[in-house]
Amino acid sequence: MAPKKPLCLPALLLPLLTLLLPQSLLQAGTRSFVVDRENDRFLLDGAPFRYVSGSLHYFRVPRVLWADRLFKMRMSGLNTVQFYVPWNYHEPEPGVYNFNGSRDLFAFLNEASVANLLVILRPGPYICAEWDMGGLPAWLLQKPDIHLRTSDPDFLAAVDSWFKVLLPRLYPWLYHNGGNIISIQVENEYGSYRACDFGYMRHLAGLFRALLGDRILLFTTDGPEGLKCGSLQGLYTTVDFGPADNMTKIFALLRKYEPRGPLVNSEYYTGWLDYWGQNHSTRSISAVTTGLENMLRLGASVNMYMFHGGTNFGYWNGADEKGRFLPITTSYDYDAPISEAGDPTPKLFALRNVISEVPYHFIKHQRLSLIWGKGIHLKYLLFHTQDRGFVLYRTYLTYTVSEPTQFWVPNNGVHDRAYVMVDGVFQGVLERNMKHQLFLMGTVGAKLDILLENMGRLSFGSNSSDFKGLLEPPILGQRVLTQWLMFPLKVDKLVKWWFPLQLMKRSHPQVPSGPTFYSTTFPILGEGGDTFLFLPGWTKGQVWINGFNLGRYWTKRGPQETLYVPRPLLFSRGALNKITLLELENVPPQPQIQFLDRPILNSTLHKTYIYSLSPDTQSASEPMELSGH
Repeated sequence: MAPKKPLCLPALLLPLLTLLLPQSLLQAGTRSFVVDRENDRFLLDGAPFRYVSGSLHYFRVPRVLWADRLFKMRMSGLNTVQFYVPWNYHEPEPGVYNFNGSRDLFAFLNEASVANLLVILRPGPYICAEWDMGGLPAWLLQKPDIHLRTSDPDFLAAVDSWFKVLLPRLYPWLYHNGGNIISIQVENEYGSYRACDFGYMRHLAGLFRALLGDRILLFTTDGPEGLKCGSLQGLYTTVDFGPADNMTKIFALLRKYEPRGPLVNSEYYTGWLDYWGQNHSTRSISAVTTGLENMLRLGASVNMYMFHGGTNFGYWNGADEKGRFLPITTSYDYDAPISEAGDPTPKLFALRNVISEVPYHFIKHQRLSLIWGKGIHLKYLLFHTQDRGFVLYRTYLTYTVSEPTQFWVPNNGVHDRAYVMVDGVFQGVLERNMKHQLFLMGTVGAKLDILLENMGRLSFGSNSSDFKGLLEPPILGQRVLTQWLMFPLKVDKLVKWWFPLQLMKRSHPQVPSGPTFYSTTFPILGEGGDTFLFLPGWTKGQVWINGFNLGRYWTKRGPQETLYVPRPLLFSRGALNKITLLELENVPPQPQIQFLDRPILNSTLHKTYIYSLSPDTQSASEPMELSGH
């Protein structure tokens, strides 16, 4: 059968159709981003180019604020934005995918295009990023013998399934296809992982090529010590280091793996992360600007990590294992040039001056033709599975314990904090790597409850198989306690839909209360702005405003003492806002919350707006003014 003859359009219509087609699509055939090894540089559309980039994570910023943050990056002199794609954020259950609301990374790509920013994409599958389990889904651990980030067939099958969904959707956004993605990272700092499985890396490289084609630049990123196991022939090798490191020595080492081509620092650290119980991390302006200037004068391309950090809302923070378990704070401010609340800092202006004084090629690319909705639906930021949050373990004593008796979990089996109650009376806390025992009493038939909190899965280090819960049966005296009931608690759904929260009012506890809900409402005068929630005297817990999970507070441990409250979460002009706290240990004698005009991450200077709070009930509402940004 002869092929059908193609339809012919009148010659006069062709110019008209040409005018109607997006310019980015018309130019797609001529667009390119390649390595010019002969001259140690990148070429963008055939012209010499180097990027000055900054990291921003869409999953740490409410969607309605994406455009603001990206525009500020562009106005700081950047021509590129770099960001990760957290697998567990988009595939909460095997085969269930979510790209809606603040998970719509394609809308974020469009916002980057509107801001005239190119994109360096880091889709993993592992991303670190101080994110829960480094972006790997916790459901992978349903196969307890799985070997993560290796050629283990179970792991590769899950990775292949995910990337066969994600990468084809990214294909139209590649630069040579008319999009703004100029390069894509394969894995992430793999040389720092114990496996050193080159077969795994070759599998990923082949998968990326099969799904994305041969024209996109694929690269790897490692610290100097990780280049040996993290680099792979056929992938462009880049390095990461901070202001305090020896740039000359590290770039010389990079040349052993990538003899020709542009020098690239894919993570130049503008600050650092924070752990609960340690000091707030900072990097001096002079050190950061001097290092950037030296790299730019050397002709290197640079990505600043982070340029805007954002917030670990909900339960998404990661953790490290450095002699003991170290969960990461809710704030991911990172001492970055743009603060957690989106404010430009002195560091930003200093970096902008450096960028403006060192000439580099900047390309103006066309706005993409794909237009996405810009409205935010905060309900899409609420995400809960059994992988995060809280689980209640319950059993009943089969004998009377009349004297204080040691209660503990062997082999450091509490992951991560256990709040212990007997017949509803709070007994104390067991904590991973820290507090290992309590002393309990109880009569036969007494109800023994353990509320187990997941404080975040390991995001970096030698063991990413961070199982949560009670890993061993608890022991009371000499007896192993068995017959436990387990209840995954959907706390977020409770807080979101149980409104108003109407519980019996009771007097303030004189002893540690244990897990207790507190709630109140408040209106705001005028439009207001962003603000910071301070909980003086409170111990540790979780906070929701209008059903949105702001994240964890741990006032008694610090260094973070405030939670960032984005303005779009709040109702203005007298409408009632609801705040709910789940205090896990102990409330102050006079429960109170305060709204500040600046964060307390490791300082004491602040202006306050005070609001009283009653336990387990809604108190009368009084208007207040919020600070603006």
